Amino acid sequence: MIDSNTNVLVVSAHAADFVWRGGGAIAKYVKHGANVHLVILSYGARGESNDLWNIDGQTLENVKLHRQSEIDAATKCLGVKNVEIWDYEDYHMEFNGERMKQLVSKIREVKPDIIITHGPRDAFNPDHEAVSKFVFDAAVLSTSNGVRLEGTATVKQAKIFGFEPHQSEISEFKPDVILDISEVYEQKKAAMECFKAQQHLINYYGYKAELRGNHARRCSGNNSYKQAEAFSRFFPYVGGEFV
Repeated sequence: MIDSNTNVLVVSAHAADFVWRGGGAIAKYVKHGANVHLVILSYGARGESNDLWNIDGQTLENVKLHRQSEIDAATKCLGVKNVEIWDYEDYHMEFNGERMKQLVSKIREVKPDIIITHGPRDAFNPDHEAVSKFVFDAAVLSTSNGVRLEGTATVKQAKIFGFEPHQSEISEFKPDVILDISEVYEQKKAAMECFKAQQHLINYYGYKAELRGNHARRCSGNNSYKQAEAFSRFFPYVGGEFV
């Protein structure tokens, strides 16, 4: 059940990844009262803002300002208020000990029941694969009493879910979870429309939501499911009964 006791941490490599791949999930959890925290590791200024670099006289600072305005608009559409942009350099993204400490500290601050981030395989995007490992490692370290960071305390192991990659089949992606987002799809659609710097992806991810909605209906028999998002699981489901 999603309620005010549910803590969610979303870690997005670039400015728009969280919208394309998990905007419906984010909006749904916010709508039902969960505490959703979003960390965007980079603006995607180097590798995911190609259209902006076609403008004469373009600068890195202006690209970041443009992406910031898109992020602000999109998070408003989704209802997310707890947003941090860490401004790492992208393409390619690198992680050191200090950055690991930063994320471990954030996980211990949020105490997430659920972490949503990039899955382990993403063809043609090494940043996404690097972020997947970065988040997984930090999540595990956050549970260890021996990893001592001043002002933080260890947390329980969060459930971790991976975004569906852009090139699903080439990345050998098969959904472990298909999440119905019908009730919040208009919010996701509005958030996608905010990212004019990657306008070519808006229709693509609209189609993807409809495709996964079809799969949701077929797998469940519930014809009320119209749009959906797919995710991988980092750990198996654990419980006292099949669900």
